[in-house]
Amino acid sequence: GIGKTTLAQLVYNDDKVAGFFDSKAWIYVSEDFDVIKVMKAVLQSVNGGVPDTNDLNLLHIKLKEELSEKKILLVLDDVWHDNYVDWTSLIRPLEFAKSGSKIIITTRNQNVAKMTGTLPAYQLKELAYDDCLSVLARHALGRENFDGHTHLKDIGEEIVKKCKGLPLAL
Repeated sequence: GIGKTTLAQLVYNDDKVAGFFDSKAWIYVSEDFDVIKVMKAVLQSVNGGVPDTNDLNLLHIKLKEELSEKKILLVLDDVWHDNYVDWTSLIRPLEFAKSGSKIIITTRNQNVAKMTGTLPAYQLKELAYDDCLSVLARHALGRENFDGHTHLKDIGEEIVKKCKGLPLAL
């Protein structure tokens, strides 16, 4: 509800960003983290095919071959799993991607952010009250504020209080 996935989508879908990469992959991970499943999803995004194997070593080799020629933007969305062994198993072949490749991870779990990050995590925060009012006015009225609709402002303020600064709730 704070906007992690939305922010990652804006980056992922930006035309200027896309021009920097040979290939892009968006993998929804969630709580059911499976290294083999994620690796197969990356391979499918990068080359359109999925090997008919669950052998981790063969998947490592295939992914390493595919990525050694490409600069990739990889988004791992909604990662919960913070097992270091699983993470290193997943990341090992990704390290062979061309220089300039990037991995974006969205997570609510600070342990995931610490374990996976080479850069400090960017912590999203709730919106300020006035920003919430503005977001609500834009979505409800198509305007920047409630100036032309003062009779609705009290209702808008009640909605903003209940949403507690969460953009998705607004």
